[in-house]
Amino acid sequence: MPNTAAAKPRIIRPSDDSGLFEPPSISPGGAAGAGRFQRGLLVHTLLARLPEIARERRRDIALQFLAARGVSTEEAGEITRHTFDVLDHPDFAAAFAPGSRAEIAIAADLPELGGRLNGRIDRLAVTDGHVLAVDFKTNRAPPKSIEDAPEAYVRQMALYRLALAKVFPGRTVSCALVWTDGPSLMALPDSLLDAHIGAARASLDLP
Repeated sequence: MPNTAAAKPRIIRPSDDSGLFEPPSISPGGAAGAGRFQRGLLVHTLLARLPEIARERRRDIALQFLAARGVSTEEAGEITRHTFDVLDHPDFAAAFAPGSRAEIAIAADLPELGGRLNGRIDRLAVTDGHVLAVDFKTNRAPPKSIEDAPEAYVRQMALYRLALAKVFPGRTVSCALVWTDGPSLMALPDSLLDAHIGAARASLDLP
């Protein structure tokens, strides 16, 4: 009888297969920390859900959503303003354009890494020639530059980019991080993502 267990590929989960420790989060302990943590979660939810709502209704829906969660009128206005700074910014338009989708499951065989990727992308926008994957980081202070971005997060997106290239052959794939403490969007250069895949492959000592 064949050994079917030996034939099963290694499962690669980008959220915990980065090969690196995740950087420490903003501690939710204390009033200030708890408020910052909660704000990140709220912005994350708004960025995920508002693009599915007609543009003219988004602001009212956002304020209603925040009010229902006990956010003060002043803070709700600030959170909504920062959220729309991302949603309405022309450089970020593709990530939140009509047809983009939130929380997309992805699976792809990655023989170059000796396994099969299973993951979930916070936001995915697909056109005829381009694929954009965005991941929200809700509980971290944003870095000052790409060079300061946590390696675990960049490695995670590098794995998603590799998998998306298999799922959407012939299309350009790009990735970005959205830091909800701000919020701001950080595009990740292809060269940086390629370097992380090379490092991941080297760490596995594959032929």
